[in-house]
Amino acid sequence: MPKITKRLVEAAKPQDKDYIICDDDLAGFAVRILPSGRRSYIVQYRIGNRYRRMSLGAHGVLTPEKARRMAFKVLGAVKDGEDPAGERSRARKACTVKELAERFDQEHISVRLKPGTATEYRRNLRRFILPALGRMKVADVTRADVAKFHHDLRHIPYQANRNLEVISKMFSMAEMWGMRPDGSNPRLHIKKYPEEKRERYLSQKELSDLGSVLNEAEEMGVDDIYAISAIRLLIFTGCRLNEIMSLKWTEVDFTNSCLRLSDSKTGARVVHLGPPALDLLKNLKRQPKNPWVICGKIPGTNRKEIQKFWQRIRKRAGIEDVRIHDLRHSFASNAVAQGMSLPMIGKLLGHTQVQTTARYAHLAADPVKAAASSVSSNIFDSLNGGTI
Repeated sequence: MPKITKRLVEAAKPQDKDYIICDDDLAGFAVRILPSGRRSYIVQYRIGNRYRRMSLGAHGVLTPEKARRMAFKVLGAVKDGEDPAGERSRARKACTVKELAERFDQEHISVRLKPGTATEYRRNLRRFILPALGRMKVADVTRADVAKFHHDLRHIPYQANRNLEVISKMFSMAEMWGMRPDGSNPRLHIKKYPEEKRERYLSQKELSDLGSVLNEAEEMGVDDIYAISAIRLLIFTGCRLNEIMSLKWTEVDFTNSCLRLSDSKTGARVVHLGPPALDLLKNLKRQPKNPWVICGKIPGTNRKEIQKFWQRIRKRAGIEDVRIHDLRHSFASNAVAQGMSLPMIGKLLGHTQVQTTARYAHLAADPVKAAASSVSSNIFDSLNGGTI
């Protein structure tokens, strides 16, 4: 076998079938001649009982000397127990982040997440994650890539942090599915941006103004009675929006004055009802063959959203900065003002974690502060000649 040189490669004549010329200096190095006249350098080796052939590049793009050096590196790796051709093939077939996201949706988002959370995950994937990382191979995504992605969203810190959570979960699943080594999650050690926890509670005056606007809307009959009822139920129960919007009549237990929610953010739970909520439900008109409490405009459906309605109502009530979720906070603040304990408030709101209810702890100090102020003022008056 001759040594492969430029003159030898260019003198080789094409035949009806492709053939190879092996190098006599480096076993495994060869040049392949195709019927079209194309010439390319290859390296051949064995891994166990498996024969491998790996393309190095076309003649003209590579010189014989450069191709030989490349072949030498490949054969050296083979001696160290590696399989360069197999690794190249696996890399070519490796899953992209876009393909991972599709499987993540099918096997996690669609199966394990609540509808609202699933919608948010898909929105983050569609709007942020896939445009930035979608074409990358799952195995190639580094912590630096995710850190840059997070940094690029620093102007919207809340959204940046939510996307970081989606990436974290998706790459944890990639490890479980064997797409990455265990413990290689690229989200690791990336700190979230600080978020301002918004705490907005309706005062007694604001509650009164809101009640007046809801009564006026009901009397005028221009607004949907089911949307009005949804807002009132949120105020009376402290429930989450989705818990009320997806409430079915089969979940209303009038005998025991409670809602038996089959599913919520924290799973199945019982919501105890006070007289205002019970009266509202007893007087709310049921639609024939419609299982939902908050009915939609199409027969047999439930209403999907009340955000636009709420924006009109809150504007008329002069509370334009109040979100629907703030009605739940207001329910909790009223419970605190009445001296209820944080564990009790957690029960009322359906919290499973003590830390979730702890955000209302500072409100519990208000009655104590008022008592301290009253006692100290009384003592002050006594010390200055007054009487207890």
